[in-house]
Amino acid sequence: MLCFRTVHCRSVAAALVIIALLLFLGCQKGGSQGGGTVTVYTALESELVTDYLKSFTKRYPDINVRIIRESTGIITARLLAEKSNPQADVVWGTAASSMLILDEQGMLEPYAPKGLDQILPQFRSEKSVPTWVGITAWETAFVVNTVEIAKLGLNAKDIKSYEDLLRPQLRGHITMPNPNSSGTGLLTVAGVLQLRGRDGEAGWDYLTRLHDNIKQYTHSGSKPARMAGSGECVVGVSFGYAGISQKQKGAPVEIVFPAEGSGWDLEANALVKKPNISPEAKIFLDWAISDDAMNAYRVSYPIITNGKGGNYEGFDGDPIKQLIPNDLGWIASNRGSILGKWVSKFDGKTESR
Repeated sequence: MLCFRTVHCRSVAAALVIIALLLFLGCQKGGSQGGGTVTVYTALESELVTDYLKSFTKRYPDINVRIIRESTGIITARLLAEKSNPQADVVWGTAASSMLILDEQGMLEPYAPKGLDQILPQFRSEKSVPTWVGITAWETAFVVNTVEIAKLGLNAKDIKSYEDLLRPQLRGHITMPNPNSSGTGLLTVAGVLQLRGRDGEAGWDYLTRLHDNIKQYTHSGSKPARMAGSGECVVGVSFGYAGISQKQKGAPVEIVFPAEGSGWDLEANALVKKPNISPEAKIFLDWAISDDAMNAYRVSYPIITNGKGGNYEGFDGDPIKQLIPNDLGWIASNRGSILGKWVSKFDGKTESR
């Protein structure tokens, strides 16, 4: 009897050892790489998402990344609507001005991703443990179709500033993003307001005069660049990468950064606050500011938040000097009133969905 019980206990002990060893090996295989699924909300351009994720999937093949991609305004509205039942694990590459709104609502979980010390202080939240971390900056740019503008008796060199967009020859020939649905639209409108006194009427007066020349407001920040590239409009108010992408594809366009300076925003990442935060979400955020990710971002953007940007067509020297002094906190605090006033004045020319 005694021998039987001893053998039985030893068998159980051996089995437990084997199980523990298998679990350990499983963790060794998958623990460093993670597993399962991470749901990522992003406003990054679709083709960029595909390129950027190559290094992630190579490094973490066991993690399934579920991407939900929409324009900035739609992503922000969706996150706010889901506040009581968050569906996203991570927000990736979405406007910092939106992150500030989400943070005010208590929707972001503080997290310091690996490599945070490489991010310049002005490009992350001010909290000791950040609630968001920037990866790139993007800025207002005018995409000018050189063929179509010649038909109006002008050329691309005639478009140097915001004031040049008011030329009478351009009436009905400009497209621009709607700031309610597009982060590019919001940073452009906010940039104009800040350049012209912020709280006065000078900025709104300019936007009213510009409205006379607008053909259409789009829901996408990149669509005006594509429309300029195809000749559907003469000038697309968009952002730098979108215009350069059109030019690289052979479209007859020039990219103009306004002489007064460009409105801008940061593409930023954050951890969504929810009852169960997955380890995969933190792994994703660690990767998203890694050297692999930053090297991918710099292909398309001159301003990456570790200060090691690449060459960028259209800039002479440091592209940071092109950016206006920008108060992201002011934009976030006044977002509702800015958008409400814009809709009441200009929404009639917005494209249908």
